Amino acid sequence: MHTGEAKIRWAEQYMPVLREIRERFVKEQPLAGIVIGMALHVEAKTAVLVRTLVAGGAEVHITGCNPLSTQDDVVDALKASGVHCYAKRACTLEEYYSAIDQVLDAKPSITIDDGMDLIHRLHTGRRDILPLVLGGCEETTTGIHRLKAMAKEKKLLFPVVAVNDTPMKHFFDNVHGTGESALTAIMATTNCLIAGKQVVVAGYGYCGRGLATKARALGARVIVTEIDPRRALQAHFDGFELMTMREAAPIGELFVTTTGNLSVLTADDFALMKDGAILCNAGHFNVEIDIGWLETNADSIGRRDGIDSYSFGDRTLHVLAEGRLVNLAVPKGMGHPIEVMDLSFAVQALSTEYMAKQGRNLTPGVHEVPTAIDEQIARIKLAALGCSIDTLTEEQAEYMSSWNVGT
Repeated sequence: MHTGEAKIRWAEQYMPVLREIRERFVKEQPLAGIVIGMALHVEAKTAVLVRTLVAGGAEVHITGCNPLSTQDDVVDALKASGVHCYAKRACTLEEYYSAIDQVLDAKPSITIDDGMDLIHRLHTGRRDILPLVLGGCEETTTGIHRLKAMAKEKKLLFPVVAVNDTPMKHFFDNVHGTGESALTAIMATTNCLIAGKQVVVAGYGYCGRGLATKARALGARVIVTEIDPRRALQAHFDGFELMTMREAAPIGELFVTTTGNLSVLTADDFALMKDGAILCNAGHFNVEIDIGWLETNADSIGRRDGIDSYSFGDRTLHVLAEGRLVNLAVPKGMGHPIEVMDLSFAVQALSTEYMAKQGRNLTPGVHEVPTAIDEQIARIKLAALGCSIDTLTEEQAEYMSSWNVGT
């Protein structure tokens, strides 16, 4: 069996929620006649989502959302099954955006993004296609930030469902997915021990919280840096050391950025770091670590297996995955665990169905995933796990919806 196909079948085995959705899609064909344009990390779990959408009647055109996250054998398996796939690992930026254009050449009526590159291209260079688009779905925090900025300026011209912002995405994908997969990729790439190490996590959103918690569980001494006073206080009460990055820079041995913002680790921080410090990013784009400064001002002393080493003064710093998304961009990066992506991609699949049915009735802007969809996915997963939960009695339901009952 082809290696890509073997990966996809392995993932399918541990994705019961998407399997159940696919069974219904096959019967009901809710996406019949719909062309879907996708820019996601093209690997095995994504392929299961793609095949679920195809099973629902969609014609899918897909490319990558990161130049280093594509798995070429999965691309080959998708192509062999009739999916239009334009992604390639280690592509140049020119090739990356050319593939985005190939997806848009198919004139999709629904977009599915991880980082908003498809939607950005639609609104800047491919506006001729805009009238054909019903709407889109966005997978990640960085993309939501960009979309909300567009919507605030009234530049977003069709509705987009914020898949990233559901409890099912935050509680599982961001916390457990990012936390486990980033640390797994770091350990597999460096062969370094986490236990006893001073780990600096920049940002204490859902992703940062997951990373900090799981690094501590492995025995690390964890420092958190933040700009939001509420999240900073939360990190403190969760038992982590709280510092500014300038205070943490001389102490840290492993730095992981999770902010979604730019210039989190800069020349001022590099100058304070220990010899041998390891730097990586678990946010979406490669803007959190100032790689440009290192390339210009430090001596590159070698690249191997996802590690770039830079020497300046009396120290050497090691950057993983070129500062890109570490859990997918290193050679051994497998991305989020399968069971986590079963939930996130189930939200994508049902949100895509929702957009196909309701897109013409939604106003341009960023829309929440309907709560019923999020709860449905949780219930399917609980049933697959053999777990049972209570339900409200009629009396309890009436009490919770009433304002008349007091003490």
